[in-house]
Amino acid sequence: MNVLIVYNHPYEGSFCAAILAAVTKGLLSAGHEIDLMHLDADDFDPVMRSKDLRAFAMARNDPEAAFALLDPRVQAYRDRLQAAEHIVFVFPIWWELMPARMKGFVDKVIFPGIAYDYTEKGSTGMVSLLKRLKGVTVITTMNTPWCLYWLIFGNAIQRALMRGTFWKIGVKNRTWISLNNVKGQTQAKRQSWLTQIEGRMRGLPM
Repeated sequence: MNVLIVYNHPYEGSFCAAILAAVTKGLLSAGHEIDLMHLDADDFDPVMRSKDLRAFAMARNDPEAAFALLDPRVQAYRDRLQAAEHIVFVFPIWWELMPARMKGFVDKVIFPGIAYDYTEKGSTGMVSLLKRLKGVTVITTMNTPWCLYWLIFGNAIQRALMRGTFWKIGVKNRTWISLNNVKGQTQAKRQSWLTQIEGRMRGLPM
């Protein structure tokens, strides 16, 4: 299976980097093909600029002209995204939200004419253009305890990404692996998480 990994963390010594290594090891050991989008290494520009908003407005009626307005990095990502049979996102949660590059990826790449199109219902109805995509796995790290993230801060990732983005465009198989209170965990617990993640990736159906 062709698995696209979308990764966002600027520090090579981070726990997210260890997660990326575990994800990669598990997928390769099971015979999956990997395509890594490292948003930091790619110097991905997360900002929605005026030309991007113009393209967004044009996309319903003239998707090819809209696509031509987008920056070359987004254009290069389109075919890779549409070729994916599974997408794995790896990123930290900072101040209860995803980092800027990951939010920009959602804004600029999960885009009309690239990831979805509109139905006859207009802007409220969407249909996925990711015809090969079988599922999405999101792996996040945070230092906030799960109960606080859910009850006090409103669980923004679940609301905005899992439901507000991927459920909305019709991705049925959605999994979120949330690793919480990371700084407070022992090295043994962190290693246990990495082992579990490697196993989960190895177990993805072909």
